Amino acid sequence: MATEIRVPTLGESVAEATIARWMKNVGDAIAADEPIVELETDKVSIEVPAPASGTLDEIVVKEGDTVEVGALLGMIAERQAAGKSKPETNQSAAEASGGSQNQEATMAGGKIVEVNVPSAGESVTEAQVGEIYKKVGDAVKTDEALLELETDKAAQEVMSPVDGVIKELVVASGDEVQVGALLLRIEEGASAGAAKPAEKPAAEKPAEAEKPAKAAESSRPPAPSAQKLMTEQGVKAGDVSGSGKEGQVLKGDVLAAMERGAPSSPAETPKVARPASPAEDEVREERVKMTRLRQTIARRLKDAQANAAMLTTFNEVDMTAVMDLRKKYKDLFEKKHGVKLGFMGFFTKAVTHALKEIPAVNAEIDGTDIIYKNFCHIGVAVGTDRGLVVPVVRDADRMSIAEVEKEIGRLGLAARDGKLSMADMQGGTFTISNGGVYGSLMSTPILNAPQSGILGMHKIQERPMVVGGQIVIRPMMYLALSYDHRIVDGKEAVTFLVRIKDVLEDPERLVLDL
Repeated sequence: MATEIRVPTLGESVAEATIARWMKNVGDAIAADEPIVELETDKVSIEVPAPASGTLDEIVVKEGDTVEVGALLGMIAERQAAGKSKPETNQSAAEASGGSQNQEATMAGGKIVEVNVPSAGESVTEAQVGEIYKKVGDAVKTDEALLELETDKAAQEVMSPVDGVIKELVVASGDEVQVGALLLRIEEGASAGAAKPAEKPAAEKPAEAEKPAKAAESSRPPAPSAQKLMTEQGVKAGDVSGSGKEGQVLKGDVLAAMERGAPSSPAETPKVARPASPAEDEVREERVKMTRLRQTIARRLKDAQANAAMLTTFNEVDMTAVMDLRKKYKDLFEKKHGVKLGFMGFFTKAVTHALKEIPAVNAEIDGTDIIYKNFCHIGVAVGTDRGLVVPVVRDADRMSIAEVEKEIGRLGLAARDGKLSMADMQGGTFTISNGGVYGSLMSTPILNAPQSGILGMHKIQERPMVVGGQIVIRPMMYLALSYDHRIVDGKEAVTFLVRIKDVLEDPERLVLDL
């Protein structure tokens, strides 16, 4: 009986990969979960583990070929009695299977438990070590936070799997680590003072510190797709820093180098490096490396500006009706639902109401196709001390205002505590950004790609308004809708914003679906 080897899911936005290298030849014996082939995407290299034990019977695609998710890579035949088997690799197998939370080893003096980088989602393969809460010799309890890891999308705490004492710290704050990599060792059952602190061995310093800075110094040649792109764009190997294993240059590294200013053709001149600061200023400067989350935010915002035909239209809304409604029912609302009645519930429902009428604002472009979303997953931008994150209220159009407020409260608390999951931040179809909480009176929000619309809320400001021929003081708010003009016409954008204004100034429309 033969077992198929297929391309695994590579992440939400990754649909294809390149065969970097086969680690086995036809006829070789393999063990279940042993790395058998390495795939390279735009972002990372992935080792595909064998789905079963046996003998590699057939290789369907060769090195350098591009394959899609789910494509057949090869076949494994049942192992013959005389077949030879290679021992399963430790680190690679752990990484290929998603990274284990901890591994145990028996050493002199008691059981040593290894704590590794846990899996942070199918599209996340590396993280940066943030704050380390414990030091060597500290006692820890089961489920006590040991350190913080920060990925491109969120921060998460790594908990202790056992009671014991920190025996060894293998990483330091700021280190880049792969899923499955060793973080620290704990002596299980030991008490504080009983464990002798172990120095971090030189051989176990983070690979990042030893990784060659330039592609030319790497022990492995650039990945096939990276080499092809470098040749096409005239990018020199010395201009690209490799992030793959052993410093290998990946396609994503080349794209990043091009974005930083590496020449896109031999005739082009690289961008001029930042000039050195005067000596009297340099001593008063502080250089801090951007966190992975901040780097991702910067890249995504820049990509949104570069790829979308972004335009912003404005309107203003009289908040009198909503504020009167809140004042009248806030105590009863909180007593019944256990959550305060805020403005976000009204705005979220107003947005879902308008999206049903103007579906283009709830759509996205995929190549030459437009994908219309017949559901409303509303992203709510939340500012944290680590940067801006956008958790998603899923199926907000099916929720009541109370349910929306509860979900926004849960997501906001998780964002502030750094406990948002990948599922909390994926799949949004439209985003709301409330700069008004910081006092912003007007802004032009940037699209949250690939979405085609984002609503900016602002500070409520009392202003003189003409109502029925009379000048009255009203609590007014400017609204801004940034949209992708490739898919949303000006008429649709203006109509969308007017519908939100109409609903907020006359909330009964939400009840009557008008």
